[in-house]
Amino acid sequence: MIKIQQLSKKYKGAENYSVSNLDLSIVEGEIFGLLGPNGAGKTTLISMLCSLIKPTSGSFTIDGLNYSKNKNQLKNLIGIVPQEYALYNSLTAYENLAYFGSMYGLRGKVLKDKIMEALIRLGLGDFAHKKIDTYSGGMKRRVNLIASILHEPKVLFLDEPTVGVDVQSKNVIIQHLQELNKNGTTIIYTSHHLNEAERFCKNVAIIDHGEIMIEGKPKDLIKNQPNANNLEDVFIALTGNALRDHA
Repeated sequence: MIKIQQLSKKYKGAENYSVSNLDLSIVEGEIFGLLGPNGAGKTTLISMLCSLIKPTSGSFTIDGLNYSKNKNQLKNLIGIVPQEYALYNSLTAYENLAYFGSMYGLRGKVLKDKIMEALIRLGLGDFAHKKIDTYSGGMKRRVNLIASILHEPKVLFLDEPTVGVDVQSKNVIIQHLQELNKNGTTIIYTSHHLNEAERFCKNVAIIDHGEIMIEGKPKDLIKNQPNANNLEDVFIALTGNALRDHA
């Protein structure tokens, strides 16, 4: 579904590449985790794949579509759940979703039915006409997710989809994502919740300094890393204990 070849990105004025000569293939229908410390290049990589920023060099295709030749078609087959809430606080959940759905060409009863079905499924039916600024963090995360899947994308990009939410909201989000995946959606997921990634992802790649350090099934990575009991142990062994905070 996704084929990346020698993809690189260096921001203007930066000394180093945020993503450097990266090669990666993601199979259709899988849940793939992109894991790494702060500043490793995860968000930059996803931003390039979503056509939000232009690569410095290299190429990629999604479902056979090339970024440079099929940009608009490519955008129509993907969904993006950003780390920050992409919602208008002064609008209700329904109004937000009607706006985003219309941007993908959905109209009338089809759009209305999709919105209400998704809100009910994610436990938000009773709050459809409440303004977003009255929502809890977990509720906003769920609306954020719905906004990205109304057009039924083939590929869904998730940047920290469960950060800052309670256990109940996290479970609802993960269960819905698993259901989407069973119905054929390819999912690319980033998170600092490594225990969640270990359970959720079929394959993962650990990225640091813009390069892939290791790739494979979580259980295989754990098995092959000396003294590792879980994916977090593998992660620390490869990326170190140094703090990665940056302004």
